[in-house]
Amino acid sequence: MLNVFIRRVIKPELLDHLPPDEARPNLADLIRINQHFGGHSVILKTLARVAQRDEAFSLLDIGSASGDTARTIKATYPRSRVVSFDYNATNIAAAPRPKIIGNAFALPFAPASFDYVLCSLFLHHFQNEQVVELLRNFFAAAHKALLVCDLERNVIPFLFLPATKYVMNWKKVTVHDGMISVRASFTDEELKSLAEQAGIASCETSVHRPAFRISMIARK
Repeated sequence: MLNVFIRRVIKPELLDHLPPDEARPNLADLIRINQHFGGHSVILKTLARVAQRDEAFSLLDIGSASGDTARTIKATYPRSRVVSFDYNATNIAAAPRPKIIGNAFALPFAPASFDYVLCSLFLHHFQNEQVVELLRNFFAAAHKALLVCDLERNVIPFLFLPATKYVMNWKKVTVHDGMISVRASFTDEELKSLAEQAGIASCETSVHRPAFRISMIARK
């Protein structure tokens, strides 16, 4: 089985195509995963490397979905202004304001519009060439740093959701999309290489275990 994780494999996910009533419980699953299995903690650890607790800063959260990241950051950084950004109106409906529905490939912002730009669990949905384009756009929109948090491609997170689906009562789409997401995700070296292709000369990558997440900081 380990051989199948040598390269990224990208397949369509189901969540973005669900009607609102079916999407909501699956979005709730994603929040639980982030809360209890390392998603939020990795984001906060990454942000702590560039921002002070009492700092007043602006942050654009791209691919925000229901806004749990914005709430988590606001709770830790009370002087922050977090803007949630997502193209899916259903997914972003529950996000706190301010929030914007838009296209990540055509950000409606001038260069350096936000102190920090964050994308979490977002880039793995795209082919490598698209990831390079997105990283270039996101880096341009940041004044201080671009922050990326995503899944680590590894057999353990791939098996985690199906192994715990009955204990944790994960929804069927959550398990389906979660396994696809892990297959489509990155190694830290792959993410760093894609950033270099985007013209980002210097960046720091980290692997976070046992969360099986990777992070990247690209400072201006």
